[in-house]
Amino acid sequence: MYWVLLLLLAWAAAGTACTRLCLAAVRAAAVDADAGRVHDLTLYEAAFLSGGPGRVADLALVSMARQRRLLLAHTGWATVVDPRGRDDLERSVIGAIGPEGQSLIAPVRATAAAADAVRGIADRLVSAGLAVPDGARAGVAAGVRQVQLAVVAVAALGAAALLTPAQSDMPRHLIALWFGLPLALTLSCLAIARIEVHPYSRWASPAGQRLLGALTRRPGGGDRTDLTSVAVHGIRAIGEPDLRAAFAHGGEQPYRREAR
Repeated sequence: MYWVLLLLLAWAAAGTACTRLCLAAVRAAAVDADAGRVHDLTLYEAAFLSGGPGRVADLALVSMARQRRLLLAHTGWATVVDPRGRDDLERSVIGAIGPEGQSLIAPVRATAAAADAVRGIADRLVSAGLAVPDGARAGVAAGVRQVQLAVVAVAALGAAALLTPAQSDMPRHLIALWFGLPLALTLSCLAIARIEVHPYSRWASPAGQRLLGALTRRPGGGDRTDLTSVAVHGIRAIGEPDLRAAFAHGGEQPYRREAR
């Protein structure tokens, strides 16, 4: 009856993994419970829901460059023109550039994305039910990985049971059928998780995604519409080739303002 021990191990692996994934999915679904109240997204909030902290930093840099308060050179360097930030995020960008007023764009983006101003945006969106908390994202992803490992473990245990010399009168096709039950459980759990958890993006809850959709359909014009595209689609939506190149360039040569 050695195969029975292997079957018990298979059921333990399948049951534990599926239970963990189900609990994580329930916690993630609770994100949308308090998202019924009206919330008018700011561009920074739209950027976070679309692309996370990095997208917020990109939007701030593009916005300041469009207003000529920051120069972003195609060589990948940022130069401060107006050292007075108009909000906490802009002050974070200026602080990340440093007292010399000039820095490579890449470290500025990374520092600004980790600033308290961005964490504040994230906290507000999570409280409003529009963003998925870090724990919920990590929990569902870890749960899916554990179920995937359980699928492999059940298949391996079933194969070991079938390859073991017969120790009972149980036909091998019945042994395979018994192991097929926990295998079916894990595979169905993965399928259900794909259907139920799929509406959640990495950052936005279903309510957040609905607001993003309404934001992109909202009529508008001018620079705000361009910034909305950057917030939702990222730097690939930047229309100016030189400005777009500033984010892609490694930055070998610093950009210097011409003397006046």
